[in-house]
Amino acid sequence: MGRKRCVGGDGSKMAAGCCGVKKQKLSSSPPSGSAGPGSGGGGSHCGGAAAAGGEPGALPPSGGPRMNGLGVLAGGAAGCALSPPLPLSCGGGPAGLSPPASSLLASPGAGSGGPGCRKMVVSAEMCCFCFDVLYCHLYGYQPPRSPRFTNDPYPLFVTWKIGRDKRLRGCIGTFSAMNLHSGLREYTLTSALKDSRFPPMTRDELPRLFCSVSLLTNFEDVCDYMDWEVGVHGIRIEFINEKGSKRTATYLPEVAKEQGWDHIQTIDSLLRKGGYKAPITNEFRKTIKLTRYRSEKMTMSYTEYLAHRQHHHFQNGIGHPLPPYNHYS
Repeated sequence: MGRKRCVGGDGSKMAAGCCGVKKQKLSSSPPSGSAGPGSGGGGSHCGGAAAAGGEPGALPPSGGPRMNGLGVLAGGAAGCALSPPLPLSCGGGPAGLSPPASSLLASPGAGSGGPGCRKMVVSAEMCCFCFDVLYCHLYGYQPPRSPRFTNDPYPLFVTWKIGRDKRLRGCIGTFSAMNLHSGLREYTLTSALKDSRFPPMTRDELPRLFCSVSLLTNFEDVCDYMDWEVGVHGIRIEFINEKGSKRTATYLPEVAKEQGWDHIQTIDSLLRKGGYKAPITNEFRKTIKLTRYRSEKMTMSYTEYLAHRQHHHFQNGIGHPLPPYNHYS
């Protein structure tokens, strides 16, 4: 519609929660009985806590805490401690392969969008590496050696889901660009073991896991809070709450589409998760500072991971049990 666009948001250096897990009832009025920012305990969970434990999705003015997948800013609890680079959590919808990990593993050129399109950076090898890291940790093996895929820096998320219904099992990431080798290594374990909404993962859960890697790109500040596309853009909003404090919240690109939300419902959900408790008016929505971004996402099941590893074992004549053999080296 020809909306004015202001490019140049500092999208790589702000943390916020990113995803919705359950369908939500949205209203422009504040939810009854909801806790405000700073009103609860220190843990981050699906219900979430802003700063010290209230509404999810909020950041304090100075920014920096680790956040969970519902936009929850939390302090103190495992997976929510303050530490650079600024971490986040997510937990989107069905963990389908996008594109199929098996096809990317079989076709080195897959993932590119054809002539004139930029080749995707995210790859199934990244999901394999995350499984390697988690497997080695849970079984007490030495950490896997460095992988072969690019080590360029990107903001990233690692998401774990479990079971046939692909329930969220853990998701934490960062808006600060990290070298992929160290970033995926770190957030694989952080999301699997330190997401305060869930207990640490165990060996018994491995066969039912799905791993997703999301790389965030194309950050743009926009002047109109409606200037983004559902299912295409992730959004991060910054606003001043009813107490005069600056708050921030974010959703990854897949969240609004998976929840069935339109633009207004998504914005209003983020405001509530950011701890805004007053009635939401259109005039207030116009005061929001919005940054939109995109992501590249790849998902792989544990079954696909094993098939890939076994293929490399047979191909190389190596029959060690997983994971001492590392197919990246």
